[in-house]
Amino acid sequence: MSFTVIIPARLASTRLPNKPLADLGGKPMVVRVAERARESGASRIIVATDAPGILEACALHGIEACMTRADHPSGTDRIAEVAQTLGLPLDEVVVNLQGDEPLIEPGLLAACAALVQQGVPMATCAHPIYEVAEVFNPNIVKVVLDKAGRALYFSRATIPWHRDAFMASQDSLPAGYAPLRHIGLYAYSNAFLQAYPALEASPLETIEALEQLRVLWHGVPIAVHVTDSAPPGGVDTPDDLERVRKHYAA
Repeated sequence: MSFTVIIPARLASTRLPNKPLADLGGKPMVVRVAERARESGASRIIVATDAPGILEACALHGIEACMTRADHPSGTDRIAEVAQTLGLPLDEVVVNLQGDEPLIEPGLLAACAALVQQGVPMATCAHPIYEVAEVFNPNIVKVVLDKAGRALYFSRATIPWHRDAFMASQDSLPAGYAPLRHIGLYAYSNAFLQAYPALEASPLETIEALEQLRVLWHGVPIAVHVTDSAPPGGVDTPDDLERVRKHYAA
């Protein structure tokens, strides 16, 4: 199976400045992410950035990187530019891996890419939620699927809403009820990736602050690979960074 991983990485994080260059066991985070992607069996790994410092760090560690414009509204637009610049074939499968996921499970990348190779334009991942606090947490994005395993909707709300059980109590989850938590990993056919920047923004994505709703709003199917358990968390805060540093120190 052939697929390309593109890793968008910027220095603009407000909670953790210069995050992609944070040291993890002697290497910058973005390099660790690229090394993790190599374990997925990807045929090519490229870092997409608008920061010369990230480009230099990648070159130092033998990681392919490509400079992009600085004005992209999203990481998806950024990787679309890279795929176009590099002349990737329209039938190439492109995986979008965030530059703050140094502990991502490599098998998820391959599973996501495999769904696109089966003929859908876009794919992502999810896992069941079993903790009541996470089910009702609006910072955790949920997804509901159709019979074929394709996304019906993504929301920060609790979906599907268990009407009868939650009318009685919201202190625990009813037996057999396990909503799916969306994992922010995507794969696309390059043909769809090139079409994405021209898609009109959706009112749904504005309300929910979820970019993937634009795709569903335009009637484009998103296949979802469901894994049994949650992958290790990414790095968004100083506490996250310390957690991952301990992992590499061990």
